[in-house]
Amino acid sequence: MNFTGSKMITEIKKPDSDCLSAARNIIEQGGLVAFPTETVYGLGANAFDEEAVLSIFRVKGRPQDNPLIVHVHEGYDISRIVTDIPDYAKKLAQKYLPGPLTMVFKSRGTVADAVSCGLDTVGIRVPSHPDAQRFLRAVGLPIAAPSANISKHVSPVTAEHVFSDLNGKIPLIIDGGKCTGGIESTVLDCTGTVPCVLRSGLVTREMIAEIAGDCGEFVPKAGEKVRSPGMKYKHYSPNCDTMLFSFEERYAAMDEYKRQRAAGVNAYIMCNGECARELNPEHLLFLGESGEDIAANLYDRLREGERVANMIIAIAPGERGGVMTGVMNRLTKACGSKK
Repeated sequence: MNFTGSKMITEIKKPDSDCLSAARNIIEQGGLVAFPTETVYGLGANAFDEEAVLSIFRVKGRPQDNPLIVHVHEGYDISRIVTDIPDYAKKLAQKYLPGPLTMVFKSRGTVADAVSCGLDTVGIRVPSHPDAQRFLRAVGLPIAAPSANISKHVSPVTAEHVFSDLNGKIPLIIDGGKCTGGIESTVLDCTGTVPCVLRSGLVTREMIAEIAGDCGEFVPKAGEKVRSPGMKYKHYSPNCDTMLFSFEERYAAMDEYKRQRAAGVNAYIMCNGECARELNPEHLLFLGESGEDIAANLYDRLREGERVANMIIAIAPGERGGVMTGVMNRLTKACGSKK
């Protein structure tokens, strides 16, 4: 790790052999490394090292009842970490891994207690980003990692986003370019006879049911411990005011945008292509056309919005289901409801 006096120096490096060697040394010494995945950048620590895992929570300011996901390379034997892997999970892994799918199994109890926050389960993810795979193979250890940002802030999809949040707090950011997926992985509970979505993402409930034969969707009960990241706390929030309107309320959103601009507020509309063409706002954060486009662009537009605007007025796309389930989950948590 690099220090000047008591201040840590945060370096952004391309994933060459020197960078990966440095990453391995940092992880082995109990440090943290930010790395790219196909969804968002992760903040990783050795999943077997209790103190290293706890440092993730301290650096992020993350509540310690919010479990982490364990990332492994494609060839890693997950039976070292989990037990009771059902046949449908094996079929899903064959179809969708490596990729943006986290599967929750019964824990073997080998990872640090802090990873699972007191639960008897652990989520396993095999990211498809080639630089994530290179990093995971270089360290040769399972890596516990949430998103590499300050807790509750917009998730990072570039190395620069990570640097903006964590400069001086971690030694190394592996720069793998802009993430292409955009929203966090689908989290799937695989501890029952039927898989159950805990957090929606790019691998949709419909895609899972096609392979597994069926798929449920978890509805949390009051006071119940969360079994996946992103289920309990406010997340993905930009450092500016926000308002969220439904697609059906798009004209009211445009009226609000005009009122705010007239009052001297630097307001921007954030919406998809269909809405942008209809409303034609002068100040626009463009999300894209398809659900996949919107997922890929959402966090980048939220980060852009907090740089250029005092207020983001978001208009939800009219499309529902599939990838849009995950998009709407993130958009609602990021922008909330109308004031």
